[in-house]
Amino acid sequence: MVYHEMKVFGFTLDTLAQRPVVILKDAGENNSIPIWIGSMEAVSIVAELIRSDISTKTGGGDLLTKLLEKLEMRVVKISIETLNDGAFAATVTMGCETGDIRLDVRPYEALVFSLKYDLPVMVSDEVMARGSMVAMNDEAIARENDARRFIDFLEKLDPSDLGKYPM
Repeated sequence: MVYHEMKVFGFTLDTLAQRPVVILKDAGENNSIPIWIGSMEAVSIVAELIRSDISTKTGGGDLLTKLLEKLEMRVVKISIETLNDGAFAATVTMGCETGDIRLDVRPYEALVFSLKYDLPVMVSDEVMARGSMVAMNDEAIARENDARRFIDFLEKLDPSDLGKYPM
Protein backbone atom coordinates (compact mmCIF):
# COMPACT_ATOMS: atom_id res chain seq x y z
CA MET A 1 0.00 0.00 0.00
CA VAL A 2 1.23 3.47 -0.88
CA TYR A 3 1.19 6.15 1.82
CA HIS A 4 1.39 9.94 1.69
CA GLU A 5 3.21 11.84 4.44
CA MET A 6 1.06 14.50 6.07
CA LYS A 7 1.24 16.72 9.15
CA VAL A 8 -1.38 18.25 11.41
CA PHE A 9 -1.81 21.66 9.80
CA GLY A 10 -4.43 23.16 12.06
CA PHE A 11 -7.90 23.16 13.52
CA THR A 12 -11.13 24.78 12.50
CA LEU A 13 -14.79 24.59 13.33
CA ASP A 14 -17.20 23.23 10.75
CA THR A 15 -19.90 25.87 11.05
CA LEU A 16 -22.56 23.69 9.44
CA ALA A 17 -21.93 20.56 11.52
CA GLN A 18 -20.82 22.56 14.59
CA ARG A 19 -17.94 20.13 15.08
CA PRO A 20 -14.17 20.63 15.31
CA VAL A 21 -12.13 19.59 12.30
CA VAL A 22 -8.42 18.73 12.22
CA ILE A 23 -6.77 19.51 8.89
CA LEU A 24 -3.91 17.32 7.65
CA LYS A 25 -1.77 18.67 4.80
CA ASP A 26 1.06 17.22 2.76
CA ALA A 27 4.50 18.87 2.62
CA GLY A 28 3.65 20.88 -0.49
CA GLU A 29 0.33 21.94 1.04
CA ASN A 30 -1.38 20.77 -2.17
CA ASN A 31 -3.67 18.18 -0.56
CA SER A 32 -5.73 18.31 2.59
CA ILE A 33 -7.61 15.73 4.59
CA PRO A 34 -10.26 17.02 6.99
CA ILE A 35 -10.93 14.81 10.01
CA TRP A 36 -14.05 15.68 11.98
CA ILE A 37 -13.70 15.00 15.68
CA GLY A 38 -15.87 15.41 18.76
CA SER A 39 -15.54 18.17 21.34
CA MET A 40 -13.95 15.91 23.93
CA GLU A 41 -11.47 14.63 21.35
CA ALA A 42 -10.61 18.23 20.48
CA VAL A 43 -9.93 18.91 24.16
CA SER A 44 -7.49 15.96 24.21
CA ILE A 45 -5.63 17.27 21.19
CA VAL A 46 -5.45 20.82 22.57
CA ALA A 47 -4.29 19.43 25.92
CA GLU A 48 -1.47 17.61 24.11
CA LEU A 49 -0.44 20.81 22.36
CA ILE A 50 -0.36 22.66 25.69
CA ARG A 51 1.42 19.76 27.44
CA SER A 52 4.08 19.54 24.75
CA ASP A 53 4.67 23.28 25.00
CA ILE A 54 5.00 23.10 28.79
CA SER A 55 7.23 19.99 28.78
CA THR A 56 9.50 21.65 26.22
CA LYS A 57 9.98 24.51 28.66
CA THR A 58 10.33 22.35 31.78
CA GLY A 59 12.13 19.36 30.25
CA GLY A 60 9.58 16.95 31.75
CA GLY A 61 7.97 13.97 30.08
CA ASP A 62 4.64 12.25 30.45
CA LEU A 63 3.79 8.80 31.78
CA LEU A 64 3.35 7.17 28.35
CA THR A 65 6.70 8.43 27.09
CA LYS A 66 8.46 7.21 30.24
CA LEU A 67 6.71 3.83 29.98
CA LEU A 68 7.75 3.39 26.35
CA GLU A 69 11.34 4.28 27.24
CA LYS A 70 11.33 1.77 30.11
CA LEU A 71 9.96 -0.97 27.79
CA GLU A 72 12.52 0.08 25.16
CA MET A 73 9.77 0.79 22.65
CA ARG A 74 9.24 3.69 20.32
CA VAL A 75 6.47 4.94 18.06
CA VAL A 76 7.50 3.98 14.54
CA LYS A 77 4.54 4.89 12.34
CA ILE A 78 1.17 6.63 12.56
CA SER A 79 -1.28 5.81 9.78
CA ILE A 80 -4.75 6.61 8.58
CA GLU A 81 -5.57 3.36 6.78
CA THR A 82 -9.15 3.47 5.49
CA LEU A 83 -12.23 5.61 5.19
CA ASN A 84 -15.53 3.71 5.45
CA ASP A 85 -18.90 5.45 5.66
CA GLY A 86 -17.22 8.69 6.71
CA ALA A 87 -15.24 7.03 9.53
CA PHE A 88 -11.46 6.89 9.45
CA ALA A 89 -9.53 3.84 10.69
CA ALA A 90 -6.09 4.57 12.14
CA THR A 91 -3.13 2.60 13.45
CA VAL A 92 -0.06 3.32 15.54
CA THR A 93 2.93 1.03 15.08
CA MET A 94 5.29 0.59 18.02
CA GLY A 95 8.79 -0.76 17.48
CA CYS A 96 10.78 -2.85 19.90
CA GLU A 97 13.67 -5.30 19.87
CA THR A 98 11.42 -8.28 19.10
CA GLY A 99 9.54 -6.59 16.25
CA ASP A 100 6.76 -4.15 15.53
CA ILE A 101 3.39 -4.07 17.25
CA ARG A 102 0.52 -2.50 15.30
CA LEU A 103 -2.37 -1.08 17.33
CA ASP A 104 -5.76 -0.06 15.96
CA VAL A 105 -6.61 3.35 17.43
CA ARG A 106 -9.20 6.05 17.01
CA PRO A 107 -8.22 8.79 14.55
CA TYR A 108 -7.88 11.44 17.26
CA GLU A 109 -5.55 9.13 19.24
CA ALA A 110 -3.36 8.82 16.14
CA LEU A 111 -3.33 12.62 15.85
CA VAL A 112 -2.35 12.99 19.52
CA PHE A 113 0.55 10.55 18.95
CA SER A 114 1.61 12.53 15.88
CA LEU A 115 1.73 15.72 17.91
CA LYS A 116 3.28 14.10 21.00
CA TYR A 117 6.15 12.46 19.11
CA ASP A 118 6.42 14.96 16.24
CA LEU A 119 5.81 12.27 13.63
CA PRO A 120 4.02 12.55 10.30
CA VAL A 121 0.67 10.92 9.71
CA MET A 122 0.94 8.43 6.86
CA VAL A 123 -2.29 8.52 4.85
CA SER A 124 -3.10 5.63 2.53
CA ASP A 125 -3.74 6.15 -1.17
CA GLU A 126 -7.33 4.99 -0.67
CA VAL A 127 -8.00 7.67 1.92
CA MET A 128 -6.28 10.32 -0.21
CA ALA A 129 -8.46 9.40 -3.18
CA ARG A 130 -11.69 9.40 -1.18
CA GLY A 131 -11.08 12.05 1.45
CA SER A 132 -8.71 14.66 0.09
CA MET A 133 -9.58 18.06 -1.20
CA VAL A 134 -7.53 20.74 -2.83
CA ALA A 135 -5.95 22.96 -0.20
CA MET A 136 -7.87 26.16 0.09
CA ASN A 137 -6.18 29.48 0.50
CA ASP A 138 -7.56 32.18 2.79
CA GLU A 139 -9.58 33.79 -0.02
CA ALA A 140 -11.26 30.47 -0.90
CA ILE A 141 -12.08 29.85 2.77
CA ALA A 142 -13.57 33.34 3.06
CA ARG A 143 -15.70 32.74 -0.06
CA GLU A 144 -16.87 29.40 1.34
CA ASN A 145 -17.74 30.98 4.70
CA ASP A 146 -19.65 33.78 2.94
CA ALA A 147 -21.57 31.21 0.91
CA ARG A 148 -22.39 29.22 4.05
CA ARG A 149 -23.61 32.34 5.86
CA PHE A 150 -25.83 33.22 2.88
CA ILE A 151 -27.25 29.67 2.80
CA ASP A 152 -27.90 29.84 6.55
CA PHE A 153 -29.63 33.21 6.06
CA LEU A 154 -31.85 31.82 3.30
CA GLU A 155 -32.74 28.71 5.28
CA LYS A 156 -33.77 30.80 8.30
CA LEU A 157 -35.63 33.39 6.25
CA ASP A 158 -39.36 33.54 6.97
CA PRO A 159 -41.35 34.25 3.77
CA SER A 160 -43.61 36.57 5.73
CA ASP A 161 -40.59 38.85 6.25
CA LEU A 162 -40.17 39.39 2.50
CA GLY A 163 -43.01 41.95 2.31
CA LYS A 164 -41.33 44.15 4.90
CA TYR A 165 -38.43 45.21 2.70
CA PRO A 166 -38.95 47.67 -0.19
CA MET A 167 -37.61 46.72 -3.59
